[in-house]
Amino acid sequence: MATKKKTAEVDYSMYEKIVALYELQKIDSQIDEINKVKGELPLEVEDLEDSVEGLTTRLNNINNEIEELASLTKQRQREIEEANALIARYKEQQDNVRNNREFETLGKEIEYQELEITLAEKRLKEYAGATKTKKAAAEVAETELAERKADLEVKRQELDSIESETADEVKELTAKAEVAKAKIDERLLSAYGRIRSNVRNGLAVVTVKRDACSGCFNRIPPQRQADIRLGKKLIVCEYCGRILVPGDEE
Repeated sequence: MATKKKTAEVDYSMYEKIVALYELQKIDSQIDEINKVKGELPLEVEDLEDSVEGLTTRLNNINNEIEELASLTKQRQREIEEANALIARYKEQQDNVRNNREFETLGKEIEYQELEITLAEKRLKEYAGATKTKKAAAEVAETELAERKADLEVKRQELDSIESETADEVKELTAKAEVAKAKIDERLLSAYGRIRSNVRNGLAVVTVKRDACSGCFNRIPPQRQADIRLGKKLIVCEYCGRILVPGDEE
């Protein structure tokens, strides 16, 4: 397997590392410009994916609740059937009792079963109302989910089209970036990445133009400019923290 050239294997001078950093910055800036074409599409796709996932979960939960209500409805209907069967049996038994005590006992059983039926019918009405509400919510969720999926498909196609058009260029630039990174030690790369993530437009390495930092436009003293041109050590702007390199003409 091919090994990458690192500063541990090749003793690059600080000047070469600084030049490589500047080259890496120019490459990354080109990739940034390509990514700008995508605009907010990646975020929009991500948001729509999250929305679709959330709506799918919500719809599944609603459907599960509807199924549970259907199961409870069947259970209460069975209870009503069983209670009616018991009432019929108790009434039949009342015709054959031998005394008032047995008749009253059976009467109480009939009253109890009638109460069970009343309670079960009340629950059935509640389940019916809840089911109607849940089904309406499911319809809304299904409509919204279909719309989100359609939007997501359109945004994905737009993003895929842009990425397809720029894939070769990004691949070439990425390869050039790896060549530049091979000349830079991990400490400098880490510092470069940290600065790049914290500054405007991702410019971590900037030139000195007209005696000033081209990142923040603050003046650079002549002695520091001389040190920058020598390239013997890494120098950062004391105002904005960007890495300073000589202008392209130098």
